[in-house]
Amino acid sequence: MTIRVLLADDQALLRSAFRVLVDSEPDMEVVGEASDGAEAVRLTKEQRADVVLMDIRMPGTDGLAATRMISADPALAGVRVVILTTFEVDDYVVQSLRAGASGFLGKGSEPEELLNAIRIAAGGQALLSPAATTGLIARFLAQGDPADENRDPARGERLDSLTVREREVLVQVAGGHSNDEIAERLEVSPLTVKTHVNRAMAKLGARDRAQLVVIAYESGLVRPRVE
Repeated sequence: MTIRVLLADDQALLRSAFRVLVDSEPDMEVVGEASDGAEAVRLTKEQRADVVLMDIRMPGTDGLAATRMISADPALAGVRVVILTTFEVDDYVVQSLRAGASGFLGKGSEPEELLNAIRIAAGGQALLSPAATTGLIARFLAQGDPADENRDPARGERLDSLTVREREVLVQVAGGHSNDEIAERLEVSPLTVKTHVNRAMAKLGARDRAQLVVIAYESGLVRPRVE
């Protein structure tokens, strides 16, 4: 199945470069280009995109607002947003994950990294590295954001719906571990881990693993290490 990709960036030259790269792959195609967030949301609906490569800083409606709109639309539940950022160490990254993005990637990444990110996102996985990235997210979430209107104070209570094993798996997911790694740590099969992850996502209303990480830290189930 061909992955339908939408490019959202206010730099036309960068969009052109991404288009050439994406269209060169047999399993994906660019279905549209947007220069601002509002256009990105509109084209995502019209072109039935699977993955949106979203620049976070754009004029008018920025990438963060656009990501929130896409995530809040039930008709776009299957769409995955990958944030493209110049500076990966950025609190906007965490705000994007809270808004519903599946992860983020630096604009200076290698071509193969970008293509792999599209495939990972399309498969419903999270673009979170096990070490540095997860640690970054943990530190920002620990700071809290009182102004974040999308923050859900009931998330801690919703953890009560999880089984003991689902909680254990969620802790491992928040640590950035893959299903195979979790299976080895908990001495179960990867398929069993996948089942627990899917059930946790359904119970917590998470779109993907990235959202599970956010919920794990915001609810206090997992706390960042003190350096």
